[in-house]
Amino acid sequence: MRYVYTVTSALLLGGAAVTLATGYPAGAQIAQNDDAAISRVVPRSGAPASFADLTDQLAPAVVNISTRQRVEVQNNPFAGTPFEGMFGNRGGGQPQTREAQSLGSGFIISGDGYVVTNNHVVTAQGPATIEEITVTLPDGMEYEAKLVGNDAESDLAVLKISRPQAFPFVNFGNSRDARVGDWVIAIGNPFGLGGTVTSGIISSVYRATGGGGAYDRYLQTDAAINRGNSGGPMFDMQGNVIGINNAIFSPTGGSVGIGFAIPAETAAPIVQQLIRGEAIERGYLGIQIQPVSDDLAASLGIARKRGEFVQSVVPGGAAAQAGLRAGDVVLEINGQTITPDQTLSFIVANTNPGTRVPVKIIRDGKQLSLQATVAQRPTQEELAEQNSFAAPQGDEEESMGSAQPSDEESVIGTALGISVTPLTPQIARQLGVSETAGGLVIAGVSQSSDAAAKGLRRGDIILSANYRTVSSNAELEAVIRSARSENRAAVLVRVQRRGQPAIYIPLRLR
Repeated sequence: MRYVYTVTSALLLGGAAVTLATGYPAGAQIAQNDDAAISRVVPRSGAPASFADLTDQLAPAVVNISTRQRVEVQNNPFAGTPFEGMFGNRGGGQPQTREAQSLGSGFIISGDGYVVTNNHVVTAQGPATIEEITVTLPDGMEYEAKLVGNDAESDLAVLKISRPQAFPFVNFGNSRDARVGDWVIAIGNPFGLGGTVTSGIISSVYRATGGGGAYDRYLQTDAAINRGNSGGPMFDMQGNVIGINNAIFSPTGGSVGIGFAIPAETAAPIVQQLIRGEAIERGYLGIQIQPVSDDLAASLGIARKRGEFVQSVVPGGAAAQAGLRAGDVVLEINGQTITPDQTLSFIVANTNPGTRVPVKIIRDGKQLSLQATVAQRPTQEELAEQNSFAAPQGDEEESMGSAQPSDEESVIGTALGISVTPLTPQIARQLGVSETAGGLVIAGVSQSSDAAAKGLRRGDIILSANYRTVSSNAELEAVIRSARSENRAAVLVRVQRRGQPAIYIPLRLR
């Protein structure tokens, strides 16, 4: 089971406000005023008093999945360390292997034995290889299965039970019809205990966990999901699979009532492609993006939670050819608005390569329209070679010789909590950048400042502020004064650190 730690909580104020204002729950007030409205607020007759009958029908198609793995074990305790060559192979001989097992869940989707599960259930981790996959039915019958196809990005895999016979199976439903508050049941193999049924409701639809990527879009449920439930089905009350249990939010490692399932509308097409042996093609623009946070919105002077911010553009990629630039905010693509529930990554990944799409952006406070031709998404290996564009942190501070901090009571020091000095050829050599490079070098950072909280440090180079190149203290001060006059609570700076790509960081004004 994968774990998610980045989901944030929110205060549920809406319903409470209605109750306080009227003295009644919202539904009761409607029913009091309109008898015809009762059917909309009172559970319909037949709401589940028991899930037993439904479970009897569905459980035979839910299976346990186990793998036998061969793991390579180093005999030399110094392997992978600087002392490896000094002490030799103290264990003697070649590296040895040991067996390991993994457990998960899955469900049969056809009478001839095709099984759907999570990719991470049937994929070896680290220096290991999968030697055998076993599918166990609820009646205890075990069958060897082969891997038909898998897709790491969506975390989906399809197996085929080797023995030809008629198997019980279930069908995918339509997750687009799912609503918050709908009953669901989950059946799986938590902690290897065997067939276990839990129930709950859909807590949220299309929840983004903050993990990023094209498939960070889940059904959230409070049905108990634990380690071993991965790959198991989430059923609606008609007995259709509307989700595949995939991850949990858990500071403790156990269920705290926040589980995530891959929606059927995402999973079903990919499963069919894997069965047919087709390559999974996804759209790609070639940009690094991040959500528009409150600080970013404040620095840009735009509405909060609107669109996504472009940190960088891959040279020669689809976005670069369309004219997108680092610092743009993408509001809409192909007629679909970018929201936290409908991310740019999701929309583009589910657009066929070669499709020409309109893109609406904000650039330097102005709305523009561009045209982009969606490209083919590179492989995971190719993407891994691209640079990461996270906020700078961690390295040792640069030595800058004679560079002196500015007056701490200056406009810059007061507003941003940093002191800066112009980038001279001498300092540029010390920092390992071109002597003709421009910008301002950070000479000091107040530990109580937003700049310190966001990882800025001595030796970082500020290239621009609010999209204006800054090569002198006076130019940065002018940007700060302009931001204050426009009632902006933050300034957007572009920062360069040696050996890392330049990135944009919003700094709150003090």
